[in-house]
Amino acid sequence: MKRYLGQIRRLLLLTITISCCSCNGQTTKDLRKESVSEPKTQAVEPPKIGRTKGNNVSGSVQDKAGDLWFGTGDGLYKYEGKSFRQFTIDSGLNSNKITSLLEDRSGKIWIGTEAGLNVFDGNTFATVQIPLRKDMPPNSQRNTHNVFSIMQDKSGKLWFATIDGVYTYDGKTFLPFIIKKDGPGFMSSNHNVESILEDKAGNIWFGGRATDGVYRYDGKAITNLKISEQKDLTWAWPALQDKKGNIWFTNWAGAHRYDGKSLIKMDGLSTNPLNPITRMLEDRKGNLWFGGAGGLWSYDGKSVTHFTVQDRVIDSGTWLSREAGKSNGVWSMLEDKTGNLWIGTSNTGLYRFDGKSFISFSEEK
Repeated sequence: MKRYLGQIRRLLLLTITISCCSCNGQTTKDLRKESVSEPKTQAVEPPKIGRTKGNNVSGSVQDKAGDLWFGTGDGLYKYEGKSFRQFTIDSGLNSNKITSLLEDRSGKIWIGTEAGLNVFDGNTFATVQIPLRKDMPPNSQRNTHNVFSIMQDKSGKLWFATIDGVYTYDGKTFLPFIIKKDGPGFMSSNHNVESILEDKAGNIWFGGRATDGVYRYDGKAITNLKISEQKDLTWAWPALQDKKGNIWFTNWAGAHRYDGKSLIKMDGLSTNPLNPITRMLEDRKGNLWFGGAGGLWSYDGKSVTHFTVQDRVIDSGTWLSREAGKSNGVWSMLEDKTGNLWIGTSNTGLYRFDGKSFISFSEEK
C-alpha cells in the first residue's frame, strides 16, 4: 500500500513539472511576439527635374499611356510615375528649348521648339520642316523658328502658331493660313499669333501680343473682336472655353470672359491693374484656375483663392526685371487623369497640387 501511494506521489509530481514547463514555454513565446516591432516607413522624396534660371516649364501634356511630358528650356522630360527621363538634342530634338506640346489622336507627340517642329512616334524623334510661304517678309529673329502653340481641330487637322506665321497640316501637306498679312507682331511682322483655340461650335480663335484684339475663323471668313480694356493692351491670348460655353482670353491686364456678346474682365485676381495672366485651366469639377505673374488663383464660381510664393507655387523675384532668371510666373498647367494639378513656372519650377498641398518636383536652387 505504501509502495502504491509512493508511485502515485511521483506521478503527480511529474505531471505538475511538465505542466509548469509547458506554461513557461508559452509565456516565453508570447513575450517574443510582443517584442517584435512593426517596420517603420520612411518618406520618399519625389523625383526631381533640373533647375535653370531663366528657363520656363512652358508646356505639359499627359499621353494616352498616362505618362506626363514637360517641355523646358533644358529639353523634354517624361515622367512615368517614379522617375524622369530627359530628352535633348542628343536624343534627336532640334533644340533643347521647348515651347509647346501636343499629343494627336494617333498618339504622336508634337514638340514645338525654338528651332521649329519635332514629332515623337513612340520610338524616335524626327524633325519636321514647315515650308515657309514664299512671299513672307524677312523674320527679324532670323536664328529662331519658335512654335508657340499646337492645336488639333475636330476634323483632325493640326494648327501651328509660329514666329513665321500660322500653318495647317492635314497629315500630308503644310499650308500657310494668313490672319493678317504683314500685320503687327511682337518680334516680327509674321508673328501675329501665339495661341490657337477651337470652340465647341468649331470656330477657330487666334491671338497674340501686339495684335489688334482677337480673331475668329468660322470656316469661311475671319472676323476681328476688339478688346478695349486699356489703350496699350488691345491684344489677348485665347485660353479656353468653359463648361458653360464662355470663351476666356488672357493678357497682361488679366483674364476676360466672352459670353458671345461682350467681354467682361475677371475681378478678384489682383489689385494691380497690370496683372499678367499667362495660363488658364478648368478642372473636372468646373473650377477655373488662373496662372500668372502673381501666382495661382482658383475660382469655384463664388469666391477666388490666391496661392502665392509662400505656397511654393512661384519662385521669388521681380516679374518686370530684365535681369535673366529674375522673372517669375506660371507658364504651364495640366490636370492629370487622377485629378492632380501640375504647375510649371519660371526657373524650371514644377509643382504638383493634390487639392491640399503643393509638392515640388524641381531641384532646389
